[in-house]
Amino acid sequence: MRDPGAEGASIAKDLRLNEEIRVPQVRVIKGDEQLGIMATVDALQLAEQANMDMVEIAPTANPPVVKIMDYGKFKYEQAKRDRESRRGSKQVELREVRMKVKIDRHDRDFKIRIARKLLLDGDKVKVSVMFRAREITHPEVAEGLLKDFFEHVQDISDLEKAPRLEGRFMNMILDPSKKLAAAARKSAKQPDTGVKEEPSAVAAE
Repeated sequence: MRDPGAEGASIAKDLRLNEEIRVPQVRVIKGDEQLGIMATVDALQLAEQANMDMVEIAPTANPPVVKIMDYGKFKYEQAKRDRESRRGSKQVELREVRMKVKIDRHDRDFKIRIARKLLLDGDKVKVSVMFRAREITHPEVAEGLLKDFFEHVQDISDLEKAPRLEGRFMNMILDPSKKLAAAARKSAKQPDTGVKEEPSAVAAE
């Protein structure tokens, strides 16, 4: 019968069970078998004899459709599927890479490699240039840095937000989702040769 311990499962809507179903007649399904229309009390008795539940799966039908099933097992398996689905989907995060206006080429290249790795992992990246003292009087320098930065990652990302001055920072946001999805579709169409290419973030090192 109904399993009180299975309340952790999430389903599309609350289903009425057993005595909660108070219409006079129902159409009954058991497994893959259509048992036809019968009195609700008889359907409930059938479920009890099988040590199962009578679950209303189509309340707006005429008469409503019920299914005789192990509702506790159903809830458990659905909760398990939901957990596996959440485990398989990556949560997209907004990561940040910061630079100074007077960054040297070696440090800039290092920041680019970090950004590429984050983008290839599927995360959005906020690239920020920090101003010190009177550097803010020349925002075009920071804008040039960001545009040059984007040229090194535009193969794997799109510019979600163009460089913009915010306080003592100039920021832009990179989004890899469309480029990675397109690469995945292209890869799926190509035959597997057994040769794996190294990610470009690794090759940059």
